[in-house]
Amino acid sequence: MQPERAHYFVTGWLTFLCRIPGVKSFMKSLYSLEDKRLERELFGLKFKNPVGLAAGFDKDARWIDELSCFGFGFIEIGTLTPKAQPGNAKPRLFRITEDEGLINRMGFNNLGAAAAVEKLRKRKTKLIIGGNIGKNTATPNEEAMQDYISCFETLHEVVDYFVVNVSCPNVKDLTKLQDTPFLLALLGELKRLNAEKSKPKPILLKIAPDLNDSQLDEVIDIVKQTKIDGIIATNTSTTREGLKTDSEKLAAIGNGGLSGKPVGKRSTEVIRYLSEKSGKAFPIIGVGGIHSAEDALEKLAAGADLVQVYTGFVYEGPGLVKRINKRILRG
Repeated sequence: MQPERAHYFVTGWLTFLCRIPGVKSFMKSLYSLEDKRLERELFGLKFKNPVGLAAGFDKDARWIDELSCFGFGFIEIGTLTPKAQPGNAKPRLFRITEDEGLINRMGFNNLGAAAAVEKLRKRKTKLIIGGNIGKNTATPNEEAMQDYISCFETLHEVVDYFVVNVSCPNVKDLTKLQDTPFLLALLGELKRLNAEKSKPKPILLKIAPDLNDSQLDEVIDIVKQTKIDGIIATNTSTTREGLKTDSEKLAAIGNGGLSGKPVGKRSTEVIRYLSEKSGKAFPIIGVGGIHSAEDALEKLAAGADLVQVYTGFVYEGPGLVKRINKRILRG
């Protein structure tokens, strides 16, 4: 089945099954692991365990209650934009099974920030929710800041932390917003607006795995200057080096962000560099290529405080979260 269609097929069945009395409790008993030793406190939030679901799986907060049955410590929604938009033309999500990866060029398809607010207000679970925010494709970069501010204001009451996404390769010219002057201005303004709220929310920046050491040094400086709360490392990659997948197949797929096992090593390198070079000056959420408990432990050992799964969750199934948490408890 085409991957995007499969995604909605599975989540549709999940929604249906969770309406049957007792199913949610049964799923929680299968997939959740409750243990005080798994709790983590970070930027003023208490996570019941350190394993989250990365942004992109539930962009519009449609399945928060259902997905919470799989034992996640937190779920990140988005990327959300101020206005609803369809994203890029289909097909736009591709499996590369030989490499246990995905290539996507979704293009921030979502129903808009206001629609997500309505969903989040109706949710029953108290799970920590992150809001990943971006700009509409039609918004020129010169006006991008207003889109981020709009999403920030719209979502502020209903999410627990924010993630500023300027590193997705699937929105035209978006990665140009990784330039230091723009980030300093944007993050500075979000911090100012946040300080005016009665209950400020943590603000994190999501970065690409393709940044070189000099650019990572700039990221460290940006965090220090703006005093944001942390980094998510990393987003998807535009590189295709070292893949087992046939080059003709890759050419047929075309552009898109690569995720899954092929980005695992680079993601860990970025985490380690940021952690060591900064003297562990800020929290890091590690994401990229986590397909096993050992992969997660590798990220944590490199300096991540929490981890997120996405492609590994797709390939390995919902039992992955519990396996990671069990392994963490073993030490």
